[in-house]
Amino acid sequence: MSALSLEQLTRQMAAHRADFPILAQMVRPNVPLVYLDNAATTQKPTAVLRAVEDYYTHMNANVHRGVHSFSEKATAAYEAARDAVRDFVGATSAREIIFTRNATEAINLVAYAWGLANLRIGDQILVSEMEHHANIVPWQMVAERAGAHVLPIPITEDGQIDQDAYQTLLGSGRVRMVALAHVSNVLGTINPLADLIRMAHEVGALVTVDGAQSAPHMPIDVRALDADFFALSGHKLCAPTGIGALYGKRALLEAMPPFMGGGSMIDRVTFAKTTYADLPQRFEAGTPNISGAVGLGAAIAYLRGIGLEAIHAHEVALIQHTMAGLADIEGVQMYGPSADQRAGLVSFTLRGVHAHDLSAGLDQAGIAVRAGHHCAMPLHEKFGIAASTRVSFYLYNTLEEADHFVQTVAAVQRFFAR
Repeated sequence: MSALSLEQLTRQMAAHRADFPILAQMVRPNVPLVYLDNAATTQKPTAVLRAVEDYYTHMNANVHRGVHSFSEKATAAYEAARDAVRDFVGATSAREIIFTRNATEAINLVAYAWGLANLRIGDQILVSEMEHHANIVPWQMVAERAGAHVLPIPITEDGQIDQDAYQTLLGSGRVRMVALAHVSNVLGTINPLADLIRMAHEVGALVTVDGAQSAPHMPIDVRALDADFFALSGHKLCAPTGIGALYGKRALLEAMPPFMGGGSMIDRVTFAKTTYADLPQRFEAGTPNISGAVGLGAAIAYLRGIGLEAIHAHEVALIQHTMAGLADIEGVQMYGPSADQRAGLVSFTLRGVHAHDLSAGLDQAGIAVRAGHHCAMPLHEKFGIAASTRVSFYLYNTLEEADHFVQTVAAVQRFFAR
């Protein structure tokens, strides 16, 4: 991508930076914040902050339970947010959208509600070597109870799914579920989901997609992907923390038992027997995070107003520019595919400098990044490293911030090389 087109993209997005008041602050005197930890969580625009405030100021009440006007207003706002998620991921019906706390809870919902009802002794669950712990541990916990087995799908040295190995694993005849990240939170790899899902369906397996790192950054169409389940987290797409969503094909959700019991998820309760509500309430026991859902709806409206295609193009341009700069620094080792095959993040190591020391040096310059194993310990073990440093961009980041980051990494490298 040419420097001119990069400048055009960043200039187009620069107009939206003022929507995020937190970005204007100083982390210390004369050191402005450069927030490059967006794969961990994103900042919130004024539109989202105002939507949450408006909910608490003008309609705070419980949903689905009252006939008074406040409850009816709150219920309408809550269900409007569900409609927004439906449209955002391309689902057919709002009944296919279950509100959760985050993508982790959404995956746990599938693992327990679907898994315990369907997995049998000897069945297999495939997870890739690049998965976040949230798409490994729940399956291990359920597999242990069901007598099933969790098997890793190998990845190549450049951070791609090994499709030959994947096809071989699918050929066992025992695979019931495949759990895959749409985008790796460490490698930035954008997995070819449509092909991988098709291959799983050909042997009768279902697919659960961890969309935490894709939904905020690119257009999603669960029907085009033919995903059986798709999980997302609101806080990674400009919404508040504590709200997420699960998409599931309606027939699958209707056949699944509830994940939790309590109020709201029931049809009728007696001491002899309880019957359960229809979708989606069946999976939403108790008082939900109403304000979070309202904030999620506002965040989706905000992102769709900008355009997910434009956001993705902006981030790709920034990561290509950044990776080119990092490649010129002695001792930098980047992990994952080439810049044109990934989302807007990269994890790397700097020879002779621990990731935590590099992160501390960047923080002195006001730059926030992530250092550690990023909840992906098996992946780091595969590459023979204990930790890495991750830089991740979003719509409000600029070319100047990317340059400042690269220059500071180079300065840290020179300091430790003395």
